[in-house]
Amino acid sequence: MSDISENKWRDAMTKIFDMLDEDQYKKMVGILQKFEFSSPQKKTAKFRKDLPRKIIEKYGLEESISIINEAMKQIPRNDPSVQDLLRPFVDKLGKNQEEEPEGQQKSSTPEQTDLPGAAKTEKKMGKNEDKSVKTTGSTENPKESEIPILAIKDLKTTGVLGQNFTAGKVVQKSGLRPYYTQDNVRKIYFYLGVADKTDCIKVMVYGNERFEGIKEGSFYIFRDVIMENKVMKITERSKMSETAAFSVPKSLELEALKLLSSPVFTIANIQTIEKQTRVSVEGTVKEIGCSKPIELRSKQMKKDKLDFRLEDDTGSIWISLWGEDTKLIHGISVGDFVGVINVKTNLYNNTVSLNSTDFTRIMKVHSAAVQNAIVQVVGILKAEEVETELEALVNNQPQALVVASSLLRNVFVNSTEENLKDKLVEKIPFWAEAEIQGNRIIQIKASEQT
Repeated sequence: MSDISENKWRDAMTKIFDMLDEDQYKKMVGILQKFEFSSPQKKTAKFRKDLPRKIIEKYGLEESISIINEAMKQIPRNDPSVQDLLRPFVDKLGKNQEEEPEGQQKSSTPEQTDLPGAAKTEKKMGKNEDKSVKTTGSTENPKESEIPILAIKDLKTTGVLGQNFTAGKVVQKSGLRPYYTQDNVRKIYFYLGVADKTDCIKVMVYGNERFEGIKEGSFYIFRDVIMENKVMKITERSKMSETAAFSVPKSLELEALKLLSSPVFTIANIQTIEKQTRVSVEGTVKEIGCSKPIELRSKQMKKDKLDFRLEDDTGSIWISLWGEDTKLIHGISVGDFVGVINVKTNLYNNTVSLNSTDFTRIMKVHSAAVQNAIVQVVGILKAEEVETELEALVNNQPQALVVASSLLRNVFVNSTEENLKDKLVEKIPFWAEAEIQGNRIIQIKASEQT
């Protein structure tokens, strides 16, 4: 019998769906249709609310987890806000599928890399592979596997993979880069930042044949590689195959990002650096603005721009995300500690700021603390189908808050037909008891004036 709670999974799905913007939500419904899930042409708020229940009814508990996991990869929504909700259920599903029959003796191998799905991958290795070799390497949670997986930490220490495999998550992929042989022949390579639960490593991939197939956020096993100066090199003879996901600490994902990034500076140091210098920075998100179209006179076009303010121990700075990069802030809340990789310095009116580049990434390291508070809503900044932005007093301090529109509608409107913004404006000012993480309301209920 499955130890996965249906109610908890349905609640997690609801929260995940609330985090999707309109285009992502439509894409997810399209993915579901490939799994023979029928949906009405008009996606009403009621359909969205009932969708988690219908998915479980259609596919069952375990298959629905697999389908939503695949959908989030394809959209893609691999950011921590979605993955932190999804991953516990995917991990439990993997454990349930890998349980051995009662009475079967388990291996006493003391050290193994935590690689869900490893036993399935081993079946594809062929009859000539040595299946008697056990997994080696450092890990906190030993797990049975017959695939000889060597932890990245031990690989970097020994510098030799031997007959083992190593495995890791591709956290970042660089662009294609040229190099020239001694005969002045132009060839191509690219870099990967790869991490497992023990360490991270820089990977150099020769050629461009693998470039399109390697996806950031996906997991791979490697063999027949070359190790040189703690860099793993993938040649034509190397084998690199996709495998199941496993746990990787966010701190190591950030370190893997840094392997391919510009140097990390304090905010105070950034103030002294020349314009158009590529830097990386870490800090706490203090404010997040709204995405707005900006007219670029030089290109005679408009481009979306979103600003947010980051703070460290030395100061604070505004960072501008442009175009598709505005989506990098999805899943990030005020109060989160993040690493911002590969941004470029800008100087305007004697003020230094940072602009996103084609290689900018944002990694959430620590989530903002959750607080319970009395909220007085005094204004509606924006009310859309998925999310609503409120101007409020939180414990008598002004703060802009974001909340799923479906939560507000259920608590304060109780109708799918009426205009949400109009009905909320009619009630202003109104009070609520809220569970808040950063600037996002997770749970809310009506409260009497206090």
